[in-house]
Amino acid sequence: MQDESRSGGFQALWNRPLKMSEKEIERLKKKGKPIKQKTVGSEVISWIITILTAVVLALVIRTFLFSIYGVDGESMTNTLQNHERMFCTKLDYLLGEPSRGDVVICHYPNRGNTAFVKRLVGLPGDTVEMRDHHLYVNGERIEDPENMNFAPNYNFSEYTLKDNEYFVLGDNRGNSNDSHSVGPIERGMIEAHVRTVIWPLSSIREVKNEFVAAGE
Repeated sequence: MQDESRSGGFQALWNRPLKMSEKEIERLKKKGKPIKQKTVGSEVISWIITILTAVVLALVIRTFLFSIYGVDGESMTNTLQNHERMFCTKLDYLLGEPSRGDVVICHYPNRGNTAFVKRLVGLPGDTVEMRDHHLYVNGERIEDPENMNFAPNYNFSEYTLKDNEYFVLGDNRGNSNDSHSVGPIERGMIEAHVRTVIWPLSSIREVKNEFVAAGE
């Protein structure tokens, strides 16, 4: 008996009509729409649909269009500073291919969904090498990143990237966990293109593609 009473009370609340303002009634009349009495239940459903629509749109935008990421660490100093926030696009990599010199958001093998920000320096078919602590791509020495805090304290022999292999390095090359230690990454691990630093406001700037042969 008690459960039936509660059920009846809930149903009465759900179907309780909501008072419409005269302004809203007048608006419906002007548009020639029927004046349908709103209830608590219809209003709740309307809000649920609105919230679900917003969530779906946010997921679509984050998955396919753009996202905001934060810098955690100093592997890209001085191109990017620790704790800065970056505006990153995704659609250009869904419709096209990344280029050498792009700063990208990527993932590493066996590291799950952990995101890293690095510079793409090698594409499939390229030969990469670290010789005398300088990067060489296809036999050409590449200009070191501007204001690099730590030069690489390592070398590695020539490696030719296979199909679907990409090579990424941090601009602060002597203080970066990147392809020199984890190996090449696959195309599907490149998630977004870093475009702009948006926070803090005093540091807003474009993040440029930098890939220039030394001496050019």
